[in-house]
Amino acid sequence: MDCSREIEGKQVHDPIFVNNKSRMNHHHNKSSSPTPRCIYVTGPVIVGAGPSGLATAACLKKIGVESVVLERSNCIASLWQLKTYNRLSLHLPKQFCELPLMGFPSEFPTYPSKKQFVDYLEAYADKFEIKPRFDQTVLQAVYDPTIRFWRVKCVGMKEGEETEYMCRWLVVATGENAEAVVPEIEGKEEFLGDIRHTSLYKSGEDFRGKKVLVVGCGNSGMEVCLDLCNHNAMPSLVVRDTVHVLPREMLGKSTFGLSMWLLKWLPMQLVDRFLLIVSWLMLGDTARFGLDRPHLGPLQLKNLSGKTPVLDVGTLAKIKSGDIKVCPGIKRLKRYAAEFIDGRTENFDAIILATGYKSNVPIWLKESEMFSEKDGLPRRPFPNGWKGESGLYAVGFTKRGLLGASMDAKKIASDIKRCCEAEAKHHPMTTFTRSLLPATQSSSSN
Repeated sequence: MDCSREIEGKQVHDPIFVNNKSRMNHHHNKSSSPTPRCIYVTGPVIVGAGPSGLATAACLKKIGVESVVLERSNCIASLWQLKTYNRLSLHLPKQFCELPLMGFPSEFPTYPSKKQFVDYLEAYADKFEIKPRFDQTVLQAVYDPTIRFWRVKCVGMKEGEETEYMCRWLVVATGENAEAVVPEIEGKEEFLGDIRHTSLYKSGEDFRGKKVLVVGCGNSGMEVCLDLCNHNAMPSLVVRDTVHVLPREMLGKSTFGLSMWLLKWLPMQLVDRFLLIVSWLMLGDTARFGLDRPHLGPLQLKNLSGKTPVLDVGTLAKIKSGDIKVCPGIKRLKRYAAEFIDGRTENFDAIILATGYKSNVPIWLKESEMFSEKDGLPRRPFPNGWKGESGLYAVGFTKRGLLGASMDAKKIASDIKRCCEAEAKHHPMTTFTRSLLPATQSSSSN
């Protein structure tokens, strides 16, 4: 619905809008340039149609609250669909990756493939009738204390039309992986070979017979190296820091699932010690191959810094056999070569940057209390980073993957339901709460 007419009608009955008309008229007279189309949203606006945004929209739909989901790309889960390599599969068993209210199909394997996960998300959106507004890039979101609403301004990527959404609640679901991290490397402009981030890497087929340097030894870097090997490329892996490599499964169970079970009974330090002993028995001493372990255990490190251990899917065997070379940090690049910090120089045809992603929240959200302007993540650590002030929420920033996102989505829906019920109880005659009341009442009768 067009919000200018809606707001004008609300001024008579709703004190939240009393002081807004004069300000809107002043702004209209002051500028002769075209003003953005304005849309009033009775429920939350969710920015991002990845798994986190879909989970939140579904949880809200379950309690009878409709939401508007804005997505800058042309599809849901754009990171998965457009920016991941072909051989990717879930690193954790499917029971730890399902979204609220709907599990994976029973016929799916323990570790669903990229295509299977995307199919699951498409079915999830269909089941809960989530219809994101695609090709909508949010330029700015700012809280207006005068009318106590969020103003979310976005632009359509196709038509270029600006739209401003006004909403009581704003859910930031753009996640930790919104933008690729591309490090500055001395001499990068001199290198004549192909340099690409993993967001642009699809398959090792493109590099068959070539010498490829992979920068970054997380799960993506390790798996890209394995993929290159499987396509008869000659990969080398830059390891600049310490890293925990664990087998994906231990004692017939997933390492993650076993860890979660042990943490119910034992302190984290003991569980870490157990994981490292079993890893040493199964994988050997990884330091012998240039993969030094951190001083902190894998779970302690994850808990303190968010750094995820590598779950080995076959890469370590290729490192042991010499099919994948381990290299130290890069000092500088040359025309078709890399000079390393140990003084060695080696020729390469291509470089793959498995250097991760970062949040883009500080670019568009004009708020500094909940989110850090430095890294774009909630200032308060898990499990308290999901809620801010003035109806602001965050989902998908827990550094705990899909499981953490699902937990936050449920909390957000419950909190918004509580707000709706409180508004209806204390201000039963306000137009705003009355517009939400039928949805709240219908959900309580289910």
